[in-house]
Amino acid sequence: MFSKILIANRGEIACRVAATARRLGVKTVAVYSEADALARHVAACDEAVLIGPAAAKESYLLGDRIISVALACGAEAIHPGYGFLSENSEFADACTKAGLVFIGPPASAIRAMGSKSAAKTLMEQARVPLVPGYHGDNQDADFLHQQADGIGYPVLLKASAGGGGKGMRVVESSQEFKAALASCKREAISSFGDDKVLAEKYLQRPRHIEIQVFADTFGNCVYLFERDCSVQRRHQKVLEEAPAPGMSADRRKAMGEAAVAAAKAVGYVGAGTVEFIANQDGSFYFMEMNTRLQVEHPVTEMITGTDLVEWQLRVASGEALPLQQSALKIHGHAIEARIYAENPEKGFLPSIGTLVHVRTPEAVNFELGGTPDPAPFRIDSGVCEGDTISPFYDPMIAKMIVWGRDRQEALTRMARALAHYQLVGLSSNIAFLQRLIRSSAFAQADLDTGLIERNHAALFPPHENVSLPILALAVIRIVLAERHHNQNDPWDTSHGWRMNGSLSRRFAFDNEDEKCDVDIRYLAKGWVMHGTGGSAPVRLIHLNGDELSLQVGTQFVNGTVVRHGENFHVFSQGQHCELKYADPLVHAGETEAEAGRLTAPMPGKIVALLVSPGQSVQKGEPLLIMEAMKMEHTIAAPKEGVVRELMYRVGDQVADGAQLLVFE
Repeated sequence: MFSKILIANRGEIACRVAATARRLGVKTVAVYSEADALARHVAACDEAVLIGPAAAKESYLLGDRIISVALACGAEAIHPGYGFLSENSEFADACTKAGLVFIGPPASAIRAMGSKSAAKTLMEQARVPLVPGYHGDNQDADFLHQQADGIGYPVLLKASAGGGGKGMRVVESSQEFKAALASCKREAISSFGDDKVLAEKYLQRPRHIEIQVFADTFGNCVYLFERDCSVQRRHQKVLEEAPAPGMSADRRKAMGEAAVAAAKAVGYVGAGTVEFIANQDGSFYFMEMNTRLQVEHPVTEMITGTDLVEWQLRVASGEALPLQQSALKIHGHAIEARIYAENPEKGFLPSIGTLVHVRTPEAVNFELGGTPDPAPFRIDSGVCEGDTISPFYDPMIAKMIVWGRDRQEALTRMARALAHYQLVGLSSNIAFLQRLIRSSAFAQADLDTGLIERNHAALFPPHENVSLPILALAVIRIVLAERHHNQNDPWDTSHGWRMNGSLSRRFAFDNEDEKCDVDIRYLAKGWVMHGTGGSAPVRLIHLNGDELSLQVGTQFVNGTVVRHGENFHVFSQGQHCELKYADPLVHAGETEAEAGRLTAPMPGKIVALLVSPGQSVQKGEPLLIMEAMKMEHTIAAPKEGVVRELMYRVGDQVADGAQLLVFE
């Protein structure tokens, strides 16, 4: 076993690798950018070295610098995590030339599987079923258009060097092809430095099923069963589970053996994932191979009782696989939810900001490596309260993983875990994940990659009015805070004493487009509250910091109320409600559209201008395209109008909130 390794990554995967290394007695070296100086992964390692500015291309993607740091620190090997340099064959080669062990597959295997088109040619020779499509080198736009027309729509355009849903577009018609191709190539060159794409028939209602494989240097190769990763948005996974619901033993064996054959065909060593697209009838097609550890590897660990990072370290140090195929068994069911800083109601637009309040479910970080029953909850995260989600890296906050003896128990535990996860400071997808877990489609395992789109109405329900108990929690929290700060003020006693009567007050809040006015009257032992949700006497039962319990009428309600600026975040009964404290004497100002200006939703770069000054546009018509957080975002006209002035050119960087154009 190694004595010291360098972890060439950041965030939760760097923390994850460091945890296993620490358990095995292996010292670790972290690398970090200027933006990550106080990051959690820096503190998780024994040593840490600054390697450059915030931008990944000036820090985490500098292979030569990372190798120099490893050599200077006396590391024997480099663990690349996932993303960044994990599937870079040149980096793997450079590690070997420098006398360092690359904890991953040989560079030759990365090259063989790194190009989707080349990998599919290889699989075709091995007679692995492939989706109909064009995987060649001809990248002429007219030629690709002809190929797509011949395949038949819908067609999926996919970056050949891509992954993580970047550089992918579903094209519904021939008329849309050229614009989709241009957008796909822009995103591909930005994310991977290679704009080559392939075109495939887009299957209707397919499932995304992947097989975890592992090989050593002695010719042994096993599969650790499958994961169903069908629930996706923007072609990026949202929920993953293992084993795949409805998977028969025969089909599991067939897919597992096909995955092992694919790995052996390229001389694979280490952890890898062979991804298949599967029809509802059980037929499956090779899609790609990820030559690294996957984000969703914890669900496999939970159902097999293994530590895949430990396996990586042992195999890379020259040991044989810890277990052979006959010893691997499935135990229970596991589900992983990716908690992102994003706004699902706004097209999953990434969010940036500081995590001013974080409360996680009660969870024990169980010891990996063969316990009969893992702990029911596990949270893998690279951030904590006070940290900032920046525009420089992926907006994932954490991975929530639950285990159950069967799928229903795992679902119940996931719902409970999400209900107890509290975040304040930026938008998150927690409420969306709660609706997704409860949806009939997911609960009944009616899975396919279009599940979110198919169930859009249920997953994005109409806004519900704020209930009186929720308003009561916010109002009483304000009243109690005032009492604390005005202890010597006779006019602010707990019963609101007045010389000739009791005190009455009005509080005004905004919740999205809903106005919430609340009147309260102070009593000797509590209050009477009247609001949009009804009227009821209110009594304080318990107070502990931000947590309080109230009796509202005949109902008892518990909650946590966190104030962030003028916003009050109420967490109660598994729900999160954000209330903006409004002054009823101040009128709302103009909306952005009425003011004739459209602003950047986050820092980014202008990649395309779709209109010209003086041009008339209709509501919803695309105006320009920004690239932010590795994704393209289209800014559309909020209503019918005229573009008067464009404030930036293609290639310009823009700040969060910067005015992009003058719109009339």
